[in-house]
Amino acid sequence: MMVDPTLAEMGKNLNEAMKILEDGRNGQDVASILQLVQNLMHEDEEEDKPSHRMQNVGEQGHMALLGHSLAAYISVLDRERLRKLITRIASDTTLWLCRLFRYESGSAYYHEDDREGLLKVCRLVLNTRYEDYSTEGYTVLNSRQPVIYQSATCRPGLGQHLCSQLGLPLSSLCTVPCNTMFGSQHQMDIALLDKLIREDVETGKLPLLLIANAGTPGAGHTDKLGRLKELCEQYGMWLHIEGVNLATLALWEVSSPVMAATRSDSMTLTLGPWLGLPAVPAVTLYRHEDPALSLAAGLTSSQPVEKLRALPLWLSLQYLGQDGIVEKIRHAVELSQQLLEKLKTLASIKTSVEDELNSPVVVFRFSQETSAGEWGYFAGEREVLDSLNRWLCERLAQLVPASGVDIVELEDEGTCVRFTPLMTAAALGTQRCDVDLLVERLIELVPVLNCTLRLRLDFREEVYRHSALSYIEDLNWPGLGAFGPEKDCIFIGMATEDLDVAELVDTIAALGRDIEENGRLLENMTEVVRKGIQEAELQLQKDNQDKLMEEGVLRQIPLVGSVLNWFSPFQSTVKGRTFNLAAGSLDSTEPTYSMKAQTGGLASPETPTSSAKRLPGQRLFRREGAGGSDSHSETSSVGQAEDFSRERFPQPTPPSPVPDEAVSVVPESPETPQVPAEPEPTQENGEVGTQEEERQPDGQDAPVEETGR
Repeated sequence: MMVDPTLAEMGKNLNEAMKILEDGRNGQDVASILQLVQNLMHEDEEEDKPSHRMQNVGEQGHMALLGHSLAAYISVLDRERLRKLITRIASDTTLWLCRLFRYESGSAYYHEDDREGLLKVCRLVLNTRYEDYSTEGYTVLNSRQPVIYQSATCRPGLGQHLCSQLGLPLSSLCTVPCNTMFGSQHQMDIALLDKLIREDVETGKLPLLLIANAGTPGAGHTDKLGRLKELCEQYGMWLHIEGVNLATLALWEVSSPVMAATRSDSMTLTLGPWLGLPAVPAVTLYRHEDPALSLAAGLTSSQPVEKLRALPLWLSLQYLGQDGIVEKIRHAVELSQQLLEKLKTLASIKTSVEDELNSPVVVFRFSQETSAGEWGYFAGEREVLDSLNRWLCERLAQLVPASGVDIVELEDEGTCVRFTPLMTAAALGTQRCDVDLLVERLIELVPVLNCTLRLRLDFREEVYRHSALSYIEDLNWPGLGAFGPEKDCIFIGMATEDLDVAELVDTIAALGRDIEENGRLLENMTEVVRKGIQEAELQLQKDNQDKLMEEGVLRQIPLVGSVLNWFSPFQSTVKGRTFNLAAGSLDSTEPTYSMKAQTGGLASPETPTSSAKRLPGQRLFRREGAGGSDSHSETSSVGQAEDFSRERFPQPTPPSPVPDEAVSVVPESPETPQVPAEPEPTQENGEVGTQEEERQPDGQDAPVEETGR
């Protein structure tokens, strides 16, 4: 029965939890609990797999972690002391953040989920625009349906999350497309936004809030925030801004598009990744004059313990200081500029950067546009380039893990490689030497991409030349291509300049023919063995009947038969059988065991010798002329098998040579070595098997022949 892996993992964890509960009824010591945590952290790691790179915590990270421990201790203080302490912590942290990011007269809300601040802001705006919202609830929305506007480049699922948490229908969410004619293709189309707002007002809807980007999640572009602020003031809308470029507000020099964010009604800052601080909350800065509405929206709380969320930031900001914070952000921006300058010198790399002087996000991709004249464009080019860029990003991430590059899917450009040091450099400890190494590895990989793209068409033509091969059009495979049946495909990976595509395809076709021929031989041998077994069963039945007729009924009675055989021994004329694999026939063993056959008399058909015998470790199919590691491994396996046999069994005196034509093949297991058999007793020879017994080595057993008994 198939079991869902997730359910199986849940069942395993539940059983372990119950075992811990039963074993720890009297409690466990601290060392045992810490050991359990360590085991849970590393239980999925394997020795042969590279370990994941841990975040570079640093001393400032230890201060943030210390804040969580101190918050637990502070929460047990008496109420008056707790109130004074958390008021000081919250006011200090809010003041520092507002001054650091140029947001005057602002309040702060600290939250774990980076979407929670925007959600609380939406509740604040609903309470502000609908006076009876706090008492009547959603019924007051029926008069004028609220509308939330967001850019098409916003985080996926953000608008749906807001509607779900606020109890609004999806019709209250309006996604504004980006520019198509003028300006950045990642910026919100302001003219179209103005048109959509006017249409909503004419239909009796209420424009409520606009979500803009100071650094889109994909390409890091900034909307025209100044113009958007004017539009919001015109229609009485709330402007909320989020994005990675907000971090540059802390620098001494700020670009004018980002500086316009300081005029917004609210903004969300994610200081944890920017400064390399683990487990610190996100912060939403907002401006509002009515504290009662802020309390109703959940932006402020009357519970003192909830205000302790700011404690890790309070400690970390004091430890870093303003200069330390500015230095970390400036270092990340300089890394982006360093990479961008080096990418401009690469012919096959295309960048997608909004502001080349100040952009902290660099997006680039491999493109064939510069050399399209060499081999032209082809069908499915976009999909092929996407797969190659996906491979490029994965290789760069493996070769230079400190770079923190990742894959991003953009609507117009397709699959790209993204370098966002503001989100990764503080945690990974990225330095200028890592950027240099990233460019070096990129220069090494670009020729491989060019060769693969150029030889991909040649590979398809070569496959078409072979009737036994079929080309599979898999545009998502980052390599030369695939071919084979639909279920069993062979994928060819990336190519280099010295690759001979024709020779590669010819070799694969030859290997395929060899495998097919060996497969047919195996099928024929299987059929021969099956028929031989059936014939052997019929012969055994006939021999049993003949034996019964020769011995008589009295010899079959247990007690009487034993006495009768003792007084009058009976010699059966029924002979054994041997199956000849080469001839596919069932023969008698009499010629093999007779003295006449041993001295060169009647010869049985020639059969394969030890070359057909495969020891453990040997390959089943091996091309002629193949050497190197394969032949070495086979030789090693044979030597190991011989040494193994010498250790387990005593070595007998070599027997006298037996002619090849006198050797019969008994259908046994391939791993079982064949040894000379003990001769049958005959009436012509009075000394039964004396010569054969002298030749029989010690420690070897005679094979059991097929007889009627």
